[in-house]
Amino acid sequence: MGKHIYIEGADGISGDMIVAALLDLGADEQALREALASLPLPGYRVKISRVSVSGIDCADFDVILETDNHDHDDAYLYGHLSGTSGGDGPSHQKHQAQDHDHPHGHDHHHGQGHHGHHHGDNGEHEHDHHHGEDHGHPHHHEHDHVHRGLKEIREIIEKGNLTDGARALAFRVFDIIAEAEGKAHGVSAEDVHFHEVGAVDSIVDVVAAAVCADNLGISRVTIPGLCEGTGSVRCAHGIMPVPVPAVAGIAAAHRLPLKLTERPAELITPTGAAIAAALMTDQTLPSPLVVGAVGIGAGKRKFPRQSMLRIFEIEGEGAKETPTDEIIKIETNIDDASGEMLGYVMERLFSAGARDVYFTPITMKKNRPAVMLSVIADDTTADVLEDIILRETTTIGLRRTRMSRRVLDRRIETVATPRGEAKVKVCRIDGGVKVYPEYESVKAIARQSGAPFSDIFNEIRISYHEKQ
Repeated sequence: MGKHIYIEGADGISGDMIVAALLDLGADEQALREALASLPLPGYRVKISRVSVSGIDCADFDVILETDNHDHDDAYLYGHLSGTSGGDGPSHQKHQAQDHDHPHGHDHHHGQGHHGHHHGDNGEHEHDHHHGEDHGHPHHHEHDHVHRGLKEIREIIEKGNLTDGARALAFRVFDIIAEAEGKAHGVSAEDVHFHEVGAVDSIVDVVAAAVCADNLGISRVTIPGLCEGTGSVRCAHGIMPVPVPAVAGIAAAHRLPLKLTERPAELITPTGAAIAAALMTDQTLPSPLVVGAVGIGAGKRKFPRQSMLRIFEIEGEGAKETPTDEIIKIETNIDDASGEMLGYVMERLFSAGARDVYFTPITMKKNRPAVMLSVIADDTTADVLEDIILRETTTIGLRRTRMSRRVLDRRIETVATPRGEAKVKVCRIDGGVKVYPEYESVKAIARQSGAPFSDIFNEIRISYHEKQ
């Protein structure tokens, strides 16, 4: 059974804070460094250290870029406020050049469509503010005009030496970001582009978070609420309200629970919101809450109060996967769509978080052959999945049914085989086990070895049982 964690989010959330907290919770730093080093992504280095935030010892994760940028210090983001800090906000006259004077990562994915410069959430570039400093040494980046799209980012991640679970999670996070940016700027997710240098820090944050979560074996994530501030921040082409458009879009699409506060600052970044949305499985904490371990990741701005993210590992009854839960089944009958359209829709639905998607041949009125599209979803993804179906197919209506289901206790394990490591899903029932090799692992070994898929599938099962 995988780990159950609770993300507190009292001071907001960002990519670097999540990575730091997961490292503090016990994720393997060496495994993370090796995974990042395998990416075909130059132009940065990673610094992992310990820092003190309001007297509390925290982990700190920094991505140090090689090129320069002054656009995202406090004076740039909040200069339109005329130096006022107001409550928890940063004092722009006092702190704008100090060590750790950035909010935990303003990883702004300023997506650009092909038909114009659609700058995203808070700045001209996709940029985590913590990436601007190595504890007091601001780094910056050039104002080049080279961009990376979602396709290029996925190719970079695909080429990295990542586990199947980490790669799938990283893909999911960037799909969430691109969907939100595209909707905010009126372009498709595939048409959202990121400034090349600015994309580096967010790729590193997203991949790092995915690697750490996979390394810890996290299978359940509870997020009761993430605190967000108020006010506005400045970008290259104007003033943006807080929450910024991408964060608001992610929250709406994935039912990410926000708790709005009076703190005049941006507390939730797009990367942080997207990682949280990709990880979240439920929003209700067990009672009593039995804490097994705590990981604390440092933010980068000196607020009058602390800026940190705490992640709790839950033990005991609260950590067990519920044997019964509820799902949502979405269905529609389609008799006027091409096979290519339906195949594309299936890919989009899986990328947006569908638990399952399938087609059933049916006959509709006037004896027309058709298909019934069925999608299995949960409360956090149902609405966005319905929007995709209505937008991408010819249907004009959907059916939604809430169902209860019974599930076996299950977990993902890694098994060594004569041809390499593979992931298996292990399900337990009545004291016995059922073992199902994961498709991506079987496919990868089959392609590399040239052996038939069925042979690899059986070899993995045999290897698992031999190790028991």
